[in-house]
Order: sequence, then C-alpha cells, then structure tokens
Amino acid sequence: MICRNIQRVGAAGLLACLWGGAAVAQGSGCASPESHQFDFWVGRWTVSPNGHPERHVADSLIEKLYQGCGVRENWMPLKGGPGGSLSAYAAGEHRWRQAWVDSSGSFAEFKGGWNGKSMVLTGLWPQPGHPRQITRMTYTPAADGSVRQFGQTSDDGGRSWSPGFDFIYRRAGS
Repeated sequence: MICRNIQRVGAAGLLACLWGGAAVAQGSGCASPESHQFDFWVGRWTVSPNGHPERHVADSLIEKLYQGCGVRENWMPLKGGPGGSLSAYAAGEHRWRQAWVDSSGSFAEFKGGWNGKSMVLTGLWPQPGHPRQITRMTYTPAADGSVRQFGQTSDDGGRSWSPGFDFIYRRAGS
C-alpha cells in the first residue's frame, strides 16, 4: 500500500492516505439517498442568464466522479476566466460541502443541503471591497430538465440578502 512509505509519497500522498483511510474506515457512503441529491446537476450544459435564453454566457460540464462520491463542475465562461467546484455529501456531518477555485485565485467553501426542492449551499466568498461577503447558492431542478442556479450575497452576516447571479443551465444540444 502507498501509505506505508510516507517519505516517498510527499504531502499530497499523505493527504490521500489520510482521506483514503478515513473513507475506508467509514465505508463509501456513496450509495445513500443523500449522496444522490445533487445528481440532477450532472451533465453537459449551456448556461444563460435567467430570462435570457438567447444569451449563452458559459458552458459547464458537471461530472459524477470517484465511484459516485463526488460531483465536479468545470465552469467554462465565454468571457472571463474558468473555474470549478468539487461537491460531496459529508455523511458524518449530514450535509453537503463544496469547494470552489477559479483562475483568479479565488477559493471558497460552501456547506448546506437539500431542502426538499433545491440544493442550497452557503459560505464565505470574499470579493473585492467585501472581505466578509457570504454567498448563498440555490440549485433548483425544473420539470424541463434545466437547472436554475440563483446566487445571493450578504455583507451583514446573513441578516439581509441581495441578488448576485441567476443562471439557467440547459442540457447541451437540447
């Protein structure tokens, strides 16, 4: 096993050993109903602002990976820099977690879960001039197979919210 010789695997290998060991000890957890709550977002998408389907602003590839344990987004805007997220159901925490990173160096972590109709994830996502800004993202599947991603921001610790972004993901080729 790779974990036996830590000196050869380096820091990345050590993390893989630690996370891998935890996953083995806890079982996969990836067959639970909760681990499938975000499956509606998996696919190849064209992305437009809500209400403006003619304005194609990005493509996005959402993949189910790691034996069904992870959901990875590859965000590919037509203008601006790319980014992506990795989401997973954290069974021990009874919630979903997502990490976002993009080509500007932005990094954010979100937590949340399925509320019965939408996946709602919230986290600190600092923006220029707003170092403590919180973002709440709501992903809602629609009957036509599209997904709405609605983002709201708060600069007062979540007491009030303002619209941030509002996208519709439509299956590519449809």
